[in-house]
Amino acid sequence: MHKFLESSEYIDWHHPLVVAWAQQLSADLSCKTQIAEKCFYFVRDQIKHSWDYRLNPVTCKASDVLAQGTGYCYAKSHLLAALLRANSIPTGLCYQRLTISDEQPPFCLHGLNAIYLEDFGWYRADARGNKPGVTAEFCPPQEQLAFNIVESGEKDLPEIWSEPLKVVIDALTYNQDYQQVADNLPDVRLLDL
Repeated sequence: MHKFLESSEYIDWHHPLVVAWAQQLSADLSCKTQIAEKCFYFVRDQIKHSWDYRLNPVTCKASDVLAQGTGYCYAKSHLLAALLRANSIPTGLCYQRLTISDEQPPFCLHGLNAIYLEDFGWYRADARGNKPGVTAEFCPPQEQLAFNIVESGEKDLPEIWSEPLKVVIDALTYNQDYQQVADNLPDVRLLDL
């Protein structure tokens, strides 16, 4: 579990801003599940999804997501991981491979989290942000993710990563604005993993 508690370049929970928010969100709570729930709803509801709100700058590091108040799903998952790790809750990163439109390819990755809750084990939570037609909740042990796998070629990737995938970091660091990210969303061939 140690690697799911570490601070790193992109899940930089040692950053003073992240530590301060992690402490504020967990104040007066001792139950890890309640802390995870409060952090989840903070990221889901208070951090704006870059595409939904057409917001710049493109963020990647958890501390930048928090400072700017915006991020794509991947960046929001980095922030949720950082807030939870700062509260000693093991948290990893998960991905789904989804169609970009309602039809067939192209595909892109969607970022979410896996949180280790002592009463439930690994629990996937999706703090992407709700909007009409997209609803994610924190209700362990039942998962309620933003997106269901419905189209041919879509897949819930079963792995739990301690660090973001390189293709995700590249998409968030090489593209200059929210539109460029949208035009170059990361994807993997399923055989690449």
